[in-house]
Amino acid sequence: MKKIIITLMLPLCAVAGNAQTKAKTGTAKKTTATSKTAAKPAAAVFKTTLDSASYAFGNTMASSMKNDGLNSLNYELLIKGLKDAFGGASPQISPEKSQMAISNLFKTVSRQKHAPAIAAGKTFLENNKKKQGIQVTPSGLQYEVINRGTGIRPKATDTVLVNYKGTLTNGKQFDSSYDRNEPLSLPLNGVIAGWTEGLQLMQAGSKYRLFIPYELGYGERGAGADIPPYSTLIFEIELLKVNGK
Repeated sequence: MKKIIITLMLPLCAVAGNAQTKAKTGTAKKTTATSKTAAKPAAAVFKTTLDSASYAFGNTMASSMKNDGLNSLNYELLIKGLKDAFGGASPQISPEKSQMAISNLFKTVSRQKHAPAIAAGKTFLENNKKKQGIQVTPSGLQYEVINRGTGIRPKATDTVLVNYKGTLTNGKQFDSSYDRNEPLSLPLNGVIAGWTEGLQLMQAGSKYRLFIPYELGYGERGAGADIPPYSTLIFEIELLKVNGK
């Protein structure tokens, strides 16, 4: 229920008969108005195209970083970095350390932003490895033998022909060669680490189910709209041929 505030109006004669009270009241109102005005941030003044573009640069860069989960920077050092670069001063951090600092900051921010997904993936794998038939490699890759073939095992440098289906831990499918009715040929050293390792465990003619931690998958970046960052992946893979044999 809304509160209704009723303002009581003083009779005109009472106001006229008390000039001092009126003056005090007027001063109080003026002070309040000034206080409210002072609380508002000062509006930027754009006198030239350079002014407008300078503000636009800052606002656009900050909006992009904010979308990535970064909420603040050390503004004093940010401005110093800009002034040093435009002024031709020697950078106080080497290019290598600069890139590392930026990368580490965004990794930290990303991990904080996606902490629930990281925890969910870890819980899934912890529970999954307790199931019968699940095997775990030293890297953390988990796999289940659906059908064991009798052909040759591929090496990391080999090209393989496979049929596969990929899903997230919630069961959402993001890719399937079966749906396209078209097996995929690919070099094992050109795919995610979980595939490179997992397929070398298989013999041609085998069908395995791989459970791939995000570190062995698409990591903190994810892949497109269908594979979010830090996703644990599940693949059913059928190894058809190795090097065309």
